[in-house]
Amino acid sequence: MRVICIYREGQDYSRTVNEFLENVRRQTGYKIETMDPDTNASFCKTYDIVEYPTILALDNNGSVRASWRGKTLPLINEVLYYII
Repeated sequence: MRVICIYREGQDYSRTVNEFLENVRRQTGYKIETMDPDTNASFCKTYDIVEYPTILALDNNGSVRASWRGKTLPLINEVLYYII
């Protein structure tokens, strides 16, 4: 399983996303992969990502198992389910 957070630094939501990512790392020991949509436009186009931040949980084949879009971030336990 692969969990990716796609967001832009320097936006009004960036601080909230960074705090969420740090809380996940501190509480679980796992680090969520991050991606800038400007440098990975083809990835975003492939998965039809147009709203930021977006968190995707992908299986080993690249299929989306879960996604969370927008400023309302998921609970750590929801994301942890797909990390483990």
